[in-house]
Amino acid sequence: MAAAAVLRSAAPGRGGLAWRWRLRTVPRHRPAHGSGRLGGDSSDGAAWACFSLGERALVRVRGPDSAPFLLGLLTNELPLSGPADGAAPPPESAGYAHFLNVQGRTLYDVILYRVPEHPDQEPAFLLECDSSVLGSLQKHLTLHKIRRKVTVEPCPELCVWAVLPRAPEEAGGAAPLQEQKGAAILTRDPRTAHMGWRLLAQDEGPALVRGGRLGDLRDYHWHRYQKGVPEGVHDLPPGVALPLESNLAFMNGISFTKGCYIGQELTARTHHMGVIRKRLFPVQLLGPVPAGGIAPGTTVLTESGQVAGKYRAGQRDVGLALLQSEKIKGPLHIRTAGSSRVALTASVPDWWPTITK
Repeated sequence: MAAAAVLRSAAPGRGGLAWRWRLRTVPRHRPAHGSGRLGGDSSDGAAWACFSLGERALVRVRGPDSAPFLLGLLTNELPLSGPADGAAPPPESAGYAHFLNVQGRTLYDVILYRVPEHPDQEPAFLLECDSSVLGSLQKHLTLHKIRRKVTVEPCPELCVWAVLPRAPEEAGGAAPLQEQKGAAILTRDPRTAHMGWRLLAQDEGPALVRGGRLGDLRDYHWHRYQKGVPEGVHDLPPGVALPLESNLAFMNGISFTKGCYIGQELTARTHHMGVIRKRLFPVQLLGPVPAGGIAPGTTVLTESGQVAGKYRAGQRDVGLALLQSEKIKGPLHIRTAGSSRVALTASVPDWWPTITK
């Protein structure tokens, strides 16, 4: 699908710390394989780092009933549609949400894209999910569609890219897509400005984004953990994670005024009680980390040996842990399989609401 989407409101400096990535130059229209750690040169003119997210996949939901169908399953409102001809700046075309089970626990975290509508086309949405649960999500959607006029199908022709400014001061305010077939959607990541932009494209991301270069995928995950943004089944185990403990409200992923959806009762009750004792916090590991990393579910302890929570997942020396909020300010540590002790510190992201800090 051809599109003349542009990056909108990319204000230099938004999000605080400057991001600098290891980049590699990719010839335009030539696929790149692997994500080796190669150094980037600040003089190469690259303003954006493009990360190929092979662990993310897309499901297409289309049909006259697609909007009410999804509203009954998702925690959030649907993103608004925009003009397909690019004649006027469209509103936000992406949103973040979770699918919940009847107990109110997260099944799938998704970024939802509304496909620009043409007069002769039926409404359509793209759901970005963890590729390991692509089949499960399709079955979940098919199970609940009943008699609605909806078609659920995979969308393998499009790839998911994360696009982040190499450094805010180098972004130049806006970076339009080049006019080229294969660009479907380019929109700001709906979770937080710290996560830059999302690009769905048939072609190589660096070939589409002006001033774009291929980034090391490990840098993307390190940055995401450092900012406290969970993504996928490792960070949000299906049937285990609770949406409000996972900071869904902070990431613009839930509406407390929309109509009913599966799993709403527990979530709404927790919200209105106003008490969330545990949250996913970004953590920094101090000292040597075992070669195999920290096992998911490893207990996090206070200095006195009290249980503070559990380690969830991570990349190198940063990660996420589900911790009791009242215990994050003191010294914390975990014990590895070899009985060694690794100290860690938890932090409150600067993009969270002030009331939580």
